[in-house]
Amino acid sequence: MNTVRDLIRKKGSHIFSVKPDATVFDALKMMAEKNTGAMLVMDGNKVVGILSERDCVRKVDLDGKTAKTTKVSEIMTSKVLYVEISQSLDECMAIMIDKNIRHLPVYDEGKLVGLLSVRDVLKEVVDYQKFMISQLEHYIVSSR
Repeated sequence: MNTVRDLIRKKGSHIFSVKPDATVFDALKMMAEKNTGAMLVMDGNKVVGILSERDCVRKVDLDGKTAKTTKVSEIMTSKVLYVEISQSLDECMAIMIDKNIRHLPVYDEGKLVGLLSVRDVLKEVVDYQKFMISQLEHYIVSSR
C-alpha cells in the first residue's frame, strides 16, 4: 500500500492557509478561489487550527453570526490531528473514519509538508486497488 509520501509527491505540497485574525468571509472567499473545502489556520509557521466550510455553516450561520465580522479564530477547530509522511494511506483512512474528519495535515520531521483530504486518500486507494486487480488479471491470463 502506498504511503502519505507517495501521495504528496503525486498531489503536490500546496498548502492553503489563513491567519486566525482573518474574517470568516475572507477565508470563504479564498476557499472558493482555491476550490478547497478546508484551510489550515496558521500563526506564522505554526498550525493553530483548521477551518472547513462545514465549520462556517454550523458555527456562523446557525449561531446567528455574520461571516464578515466573525474571526476565523472564533470558529476554527483548534485540536488538529495530523499524520507523518511515512504513514500508510490505510492509517490515514482509519484516522479519518474513526475521528470523522476530512482533512489531515502532513508533517515530515516536524515540518508541515502538505494537507490531505479524504478525497485524495480515497482516490489513491481506489487507484491502487485497480492496479492490483489489473496485475492479478494479467497474471491469471498469462498463466493459462
